[in-house]
Amino acid sequence: MKRQLEIAFAWSVHVFTSLGILAAFMAMIAIDQGEWARSFLWLFVCFIIDGLDGTLARKARVTEILPNMHGKNIDYVIDFSTYALIPAFFFYKADMAPPTAMLPTLAIMLLSSALYYGKNNMVEDEQYFIGFPVLWNFVVFFQFFVFDNHLILNVISVVIVGVLHFIPLRYAYPSRARKYFIPHLLVSITALSSALFVLMNYPNSHTIAQLLTIVCGVYFLAFAIFETITTR
Repeated sequence: MKRQLEIAFAWSVHVFTSLGILAAFMAMIAIDQGEWARSFLWLFVCFIIDGLDGTLARKARVTEILPNMHGKNIDYVIDFSTYALIPAFFFYKADMAPPTAMLPTLAIMLLSSALYYGKNNMVEDEQYFIGFPVLWNFVVFFQFFVFDNHLILNVISVVIVGVLHFIPLRYAYPSRARKYFIPHLLVSITALSSALFVLMNYPNSHTIAQLLTIVCGVYFLAFAIFETITTR
């Protein structure tokens, strides 16, 4: 009986991870309908699932219980959709670049993401991303909901982030960090709470919540520079 319960728990974790693709599809429907905030609320659900499933997988010992199933493979499929493809689709449908620059900008987003996922050292010791991680959902969130969709700045920021994928700064992986875990966790909670508040109040702006998301973003960028310099 115990073995059956362990197998059921392990399968339930994989199903929980797989729910991310359903939330991703709901985000696509919302984007197609021009429901900008609702689409990002669905991406927020994807992010929460992605943040929890690793912990659940370790508790359920999924690798040991279900050796023929690989949760990381499921993760990669969903992550590329929610962190690259769907944000690029949002960028396109929301007309976030001048028409002549749209396709080249989308090409930078998607090609740089695909190449980043091909890196062997994408994650170092499970606590640092080497190079800016594929988080185009966060980039597009700032562009659209925080900085008010300035088209030329959108293009410039996409180029910068595309380059940052391949500059070996060490960006914290907050949920797995062994150093500075508490401050990373607190800043992450603050950032997500502020972002959720911004989305819930859209199209009305909320300056304090927007500023908090900016401060939290600067924190992680500053930490990446600090950790890279001190490690070397």
